[in-house]
Amino acid sequence: MARIDYDEDDHDYDDDLAPDWRRRLLTWGLAAVGLGLGFLIPYTLYLNHQVGERFGQLRWQLPTRVYARPLQLQPGLAMDRQTLATELAAASYREGDGVRSGTWKRDGSRWTIASRGFQDIDGPVGPSRVEAQVSGGRVTAVRDLAGKRKVKSARLDPARIATLYGQKQEERRLVRIEEVPQRLTDTLQAVEDRNFAHHHGIDLGGILRAAFVNVKSGEARQGASTLTQQLARSGLLGIGREQTLTRKFNEILYAMLIEARYDKGTILEAYLNQVYLGQRGAQAIHGVSAGAEFWFGRALDDLTTEQIALMVGIIRGPSHYDPRRHPERAKARRDLVIGQMLETGLIEQAEHDRALKAPLGITESPGTTSANRFPAYVDLVRRQLARDYPADALQGAGLSVMTAMSPSAQAYAEGAVTRTLKALEGKKRPPLEAGVVVTDVHRGEVIAVVGSRDVATPGFNRAVEAQRPVGSLLKPFVYLLALATPQQYSLATWVDDSPITVTLDNGRRWNPGNSDGRSHGSVRLIDALARSYNQATVRVGMVVRPERLSRLMEQLAGIKSTANPSLILGSVDQSPYAMAQLYQFLASDGEIQPLYAVRGVLDPDGRVLKRYDKAPPTPDDGDRTAARLVTTALQHTVTSGTARQLLNDGLGRLKAAGKTGTSNDGRDSWFAGYTGDHLAVVWVGNDENKTTGLYGATGAMRVWSGLFKRLPSAPLEVGGKGLDWQWVAQGSSTDAGCPGATRFAFAAGFAPPYQPCHYGDPDPYAMDPYATDPDEDRGGWREWFGIGDRGQELDPAKRIERPADDVPPPPEP
Repeated sequence: MARIDYDEDDHDYDDDLAPDWRRRLLTWGLAAVGLGLGFLIPYTLYLNHQVGERFGQLRWQLPTRVYARPLQLQPGLAMDRQTLATELAAASYREGDGVRSGTWKRDGSRWTIASRGFQDIDGPVGPSRVEAQVSGGRVTAVRDLAGKRKVKSARLDPARIATLYGQKQEERRLVRIEEVPQRLTDTLQAVEDRNFAHHHGIDLGGILRAAFVNVKSGEARQGASTLTQQLARSGLLGIGREQTLTRKFNEILYAMLIEARYDKGTILEAYLNQVYLGQRGAQAIHGVSAGAEFWFGRALDDLTTEQIALMVGIIRGPSHYDPRRHPERAKARRDLVIGQMLETGLIEQAEHDRALKAPLGITESPGTTSANRFPAYVDLVRRQLARDYPADALQGAGLSVMTAMSPSAQAYAEGAVTRTLKALEGKKRPPLEAGVVVTDVHRGEVIAVVGSRDVATPGFNRAVEAQRPVGSLLKPFVYLLALATPQQYSLATWVDDSPITVTLDNGRRWNPGNSDGRSHGSVRLIDALARSYNQATVRVGMVVRPERLSRLMEQLAGIKSTANPSLILGSVDQSPYAMAQLYQFLASDGEIQPLYAVRGVLDPDGRVLKRYDKAPPTPDDGDRTAARLVTTALQHTVTSGTARQLLNDGLGRLKAAGKTGTSNDGRDSWFAGYTGDHLAVVWVGNDENKTTGLYGATGAMRVWSGLFKRLPSAPLEVGGKGLDWQWVAQGSSTDAGCPGATRFAFAAGFAPPYQPCHYGDPDPYAMDPYATDPDEDRGGWREWFGIGDRGQELDPAKRIERPADDVPPPPEP
């Protein structure tokens, strides 16, 4: 029997198997590589496409910012110390040396201000150092300290008042790499990525070095991720707390693709604009420029060594190292960064020692503006822009909306509403609300809007949306129509304030009465308006016709109304904004000025997209003269009529013109008043239309008074061509010293004929029975003695008295 050799057979068997096993392993390996490449290549191409889209978006996802108007300092501008400080604080200026950008210094009446450059609708305005002298309630001189010369004016960069975000509430202000201080970029790389200039997205050496340092120190002193990885994580992947292998794998691929597509400067610039640096409520702070403003209230180029160190330090964890909530933790982190700045040669030992001793230098409150600090004003801005820009076209578009808002006027208006309503409310009075519109009388700019007593909360904007009966606020426009026919009416014209009956189109009779329940006989037109006599006003109104009043309201303010006789006494519902537009004609000296809140819109590069500050048309001479005559009568309202309380409030220096208004049963309190610079229309009432018990003079006028006690404004001077001032007695122009003579303004060429005065003992029956001294509210001498206009004795009950306020009759049936 033959012997079988198992060893040899086994050996032959193994030789036959070995090549087959290796072939299978190789096949499996190649298959795995093929499958991996088959997946990785398309996936990498997909991620590369994502990088191209998302990386580009990093440079365009910007909020639209809304700015106040630049403060223009010029000799003659009404200004005081408190208001200038308010304006500077609103624009994030801080008290300092007046040399560093964004600081100011005061030495007596001299203010030294180091302004920042900015873009405006007229073009770029460079940084400057100016000296403004403020004394006597106005700016007396402005000097350019760099040029060492006096200048006509200097503009300071405006305050940011609101931010219109896109889908994400991210605060970001783009900067170019060359605009960032070298020390900041060097410190960032020293702390976060020392090999940034040489790696290709990931840094294996940096990972090992960071691991060694962290193990040695027992804490996380250095990060292992490169700046490119951090950018990929926050900008492309989105900020997330989860740490998964898939997320880390994508981060590495993103980083390598970014490095392959873009140069180092572009990557670093994107990082500086994307890095997350803090949170204010729902508002995320991104980018070093927004971070500098948020934490320090400063521009990037104004940061100190220790502030740069703190901002770079908190990148590791903005919440953990929040210097407002955890100052000791933040200081330790800052000091660590300062040490690394010394270690890498960025600063000298002396600067290192000084920086370590310095305070954190953060502002008490975040330097950036919340999404909407002034909801009523921004609501008006949105309404104005709506015809040119849909809401989604504004949000996140990186535009700059340049408005006309005055931060000081806005602050004073808000304060006046808050204080006055708090003082007025009581157990017998329902909850009060208010609406206020303040304008510039020279240009038609809306400089302040208050839409609610809760000034910072968005909601129903009563300044624009509330439609309430305006009462006697329409009376000046009745007299405007009358005075536009100077051959028929003047301020000295006698009008009848006896009971009147008007037959309406439906055959019913309307019998308007005066608020004091009395008739006042024959009164001068100027007194009929100043004392808001209803009967006299209706008589004048029926002569000029309600139809003309309706057309005038539409022409001046776009107000459409039914031309009923009751329109003469204000039986129409309108908003404070609409009434401000109407009164702007009077306040602007007879110019038809469309009101506007937005001056212009700039694109992200500072180019003008749209301007709204158009010059008003040249006024008609006759319209201007009539407007000036009405203004004179409304000044008389303040000195001798229903608004005289303003004199007791100490506002006589303004020589203001104004008109009170009250609706039935005291439901609505109105006041419209203007000075040489500003117009303000105020409404006070109750949302449920309940009786408040307030007249125009006891409600809305108190808000107006509270505003103008603080707001610097020029006195109202009425003059110019078209007016002829004459002393009048016995129906004729006469000498100034003539007994009983009163001075009136007439349309030029329409003053009564001159008659010389016969001095000596005056004939009491020849004197002007209702003459008034504009500086003393004593009325004519006849009313004191109870003598009628024809010498007859008056019943004591019929003697002239000033009504407390004006209340129009109920609407016609």
